[in-house]
Amino acid sequence: MARKYFGTDGIRGRANGVITPDLALRVGQAAGLTFRRGEHRHRVVIGKDTRLSGYMIENALVAGFTSVGMDVLLLGPMPTPAVAMLTRSMRADLGVMISASHNPYDDNGIKLFGPDGYKLSDAIELDIEKLIDADVSKQLAKSADLGRAKRIDGVHDRYIEFAKRTLPRALDLDGMRIVLDCAHGAAYRVAPEALWELGADVISIGVEPDGFNINKDVGSTAPDALVRKVRELRADLGIALDGDADRVVIVDETGHVVDGDQLIAVIAESWKEDGRLAKPGVVATIMSNLGLERFLNGIGISLARVPVGDRYVVEHMREHGYNVGGEQSGHIILSDYATTGDGFIAALQVLAVVRGAGLPVSQVCRRFEPLPQVLKNVRYGSGKPLENAKVKSAIKSAEKRLNGHGRLIIRPSGTEPVIRVMGEGDDQALVEEIVDGIIDALNHASV
Repeated sequence: MARKYFGTDGIRGRANGVITPDLALRVGQAAGLTFRRGEHRHRVVIGKDTRLSGYMIENALVAGFTSVGMDVLLLGPMPTPAVAMLTRSMRADLGVMISASHNPYDDNGIKLFGPDGYKLSDAIELDIEKLIDADVSKQLAKSADLGRAKRIDGVHDRYIEFAKRTLPRALDLDGMRIVLDCAHGAAYRVAPEALWELGADVISIGVEPDGFNINKDVGSTAPDALVRKVRELRADLGIALDGDADRVVIVDETGHVVDGDQLIAVIAESWKEDGRLAKPGVVATIMSNLGLERFLNGIGISLARVPVGDRYVVEHMREHGYNVGGEQSGHIILSDYATTGDGFIAALQVLAVVRGAGLPVSQVCRRFEPLPQVLKNVRYGSGKPLENAKVKSAIKSAEKRLNGHGRLIIRPSGTEPVIRVMGEGDDQALVEEIVDGIIDALNHASV
């Protein structure tokens, strides 16, 4: 059954366009009713990133949840994984993160977590969708049973301590110069403090949110500012998070950007050597580089591929008992510690390997030579460009030219009106030519 509101990562869209106060209120009521089970006093925790629209959505959600009798605990700006962790830690019935992750400030979204800290299943999201569009007036709480809302202090310290405890007790970062880019987003307070407490010399950028600048020319999707700062300060490395801190990329001391595939390789090999890998395999998506797969296979680790989206990675990990998984984008899930992607904890695990090896980041984080891979996006207004005859013909021709010596993946984004085209193979010139041909066909189909 097609979903009307939920995409691959919650409900997302233009603030005050798609994500309106009315919708947020109805989501609060619908989710609250879905998780109102038993006679106990129910509670929901709500965190957010730093977008201007977060105030509007937060207040509307509070109205929705309290109207169905749920108490609301407001966390303020916090990373998405921190909200998931606190949902479990504070024994809440539901967790909510207000964020559009790596998107620009004028988008926003609502992510929901169950009491176990995991994102909701498709079945539960469908149940919530039915209630969003239903008349729930007869299910509202009586006047004496309305929920209360309050802001919670100390949650930043709780997440900082939680993150630090993921490292070996004797490990510190004394003497390491680290440039940290928080994308003017949700981690702008907790991540610099945690690194400083671990002993690092921290130079922070992207820590001055104004409601409009989240992800703007900073963060994991725009690491150029971090690259410049690492080179300028001759830092040991740079760490870039995205707007809600569930993604990370690292910049080595030479200014080279290290993506999620390399980070997965570093963590997986280290955990295998330490006996911490739950089984000899990791989970990644169809977008991960073939070089990662070849490297892992060479050290006795299998790679299971799933559709794009961290929810599919997590689902496969839970179903089959893996404890390491992630995406090339830097969305890395380490289920020993977190129920969702946590960019900061992933970065700490890599730092532990670097510290233990006593080698520069450029050597530690270059585990394999990636195959040439080209990824381009086409934004479209409406319709279904992939069903266009010329687009179909271009794709068929491209697959024939690759002739089994590479991969071609064309897919619509689950969070925005964009078609993503990825080509991969040993011959970079051929891959670029093939991808450009499909992009050109899509552009004509999208006019």
